[in-house]
Amino acid sequence: MTITNATIRAVNALTARWAQEVRGDGNSVLSAAGVWPLLAFLADGAAGPARGELAGALGMPAEQAAGAARELLAGMDAMRGLDSALGLWTKRTLELREAWEAGLPAGAHGVLTGDARADGAALDAWAAKRTGGLVERMPIAVTDDTEMILANALALRTRWLRPFSESGDLDSLHWPEGDVLSLRRVSAVPDRIGVADTPHGHVTELRVLGDNALDVHLLLGEEHMPPGRVLGAGVDLLARRYRVLPGSRLPYGEVGPGLRVERKRSATPEPPTLEVTTPAFHVTADHDLLGRHELFGLTTAVGTPQGHFPGVTGGLPLMIASAAQSARARFGATGFEAGAVTAFDLAVGGPPQLRWIVTTLRARFDRPFGFLALHRHSRLVLAAGWVADPERLPEHQEHLGDFEHLGDFENPEDF
Repeated sequence: MTITNATIRAVNALTARWAQEVRGDGNSVLSAAGVWPLLAFLADGAAGPARGELAGALGMPAEQAAGAARELLAGMDAMRGLDSALGLWTKRTLELREAWEAGLPAGAHGVLTGDARADGAALDAWAAKRTGGLVERMPIAVTDDTEMILANALALRTRWLRPFSESGDLDSLHWPEGDVLSLRRVSAVPDRIGVADTPHGHVTELRVLGDNALDVHLLLGEEHMPPGRVLGAGVDLLARRYRVLPGSRLPYGEVGPGLRVERKRSATPEPPTLEVTTPAFHVTADHDLLGRHELFGLTTAVGTPQGHFPGVTGGLPLMIASAAQSARARFGATGFEAGAVTAFDLAVGGPPQLRWIVTTLRARFDRPFGFLALHRHSRLVLAAGWVADPERLPEHQEHLGDFEHLGDFENPEDF
């Protein structure tokens, strides 16, 4: 199935917004493609403000979200080198709405046994299997309050069309320790690299092609540019919002961040070459999605103790109890691999909506209490007090005494 441009733009937009949260003082890796379909299915079953917030995070109306998520999952499943899976686990007592469940991929629904430890182990095994061991554990813990787990796992692997060679330590002023593994490659295709002039600075883009159409673009911005700006520029370049000047058309000299074009004399004619040196890398990250609840449209869904997903289950009000992603990526001489597992834990958000209504009134003022004397119509308080030591019944008096006249009211309701 082909993924529509509208869905691609929506997922990439979430990537760019999430990338703005990345800080420059440490490694990070994230997968908006792993989060987006889960948000879409939640939006499909949400109501009220939560539905609107999720739609805003998705970048499309909630009524279109589930269809787009199915399209996205089917499209990713058809990609060579990419494995993607969606999983849903619910308590046996949780009744899902048929229309909502029918929109999920076939075979996605599993059952929680109620044993949190056993369920957690089973979900960890699912995460490890679906990512080929790249992510070994589910990023959230199953608790006794868990009613439903909605999760996505994806793993991608590609081998370079032209491998790099490992060339020892990388000579770099930024990594002076001298223990960074350097990768080097010489290519006769200079247009694999280019420079873009963005509103926030120049960005050098290197496209490293995989043998299964899964590629990696390396992006180097100017030194003053924060990570979010550089990654956002990369997303904009994919959408062709900015023009990339390819390597074959670049002038001589320092033409972009980390990129220099040189001219030299030669005894024989030679085609232009592209020499690339880059470090190998292996990065991991754990993301608490609720720590960025506004980014993912989850503010209302976690912020109030009431149900927000009546389209998921009609009888039990649910809210988001936790949401997280664990991700990993490795770039080496022969290829690239990455995996991510994203999960949402939904728990009871309020009292169950039962089918029948019964009325029972029970009142026992059997400890200190207060009182107000007020005017009924104006609600003006005429007296207020606290009863800590009530009056005692006189000895041998087992009748109402001065209050026997209460039985003389013509209408019992007057009392």
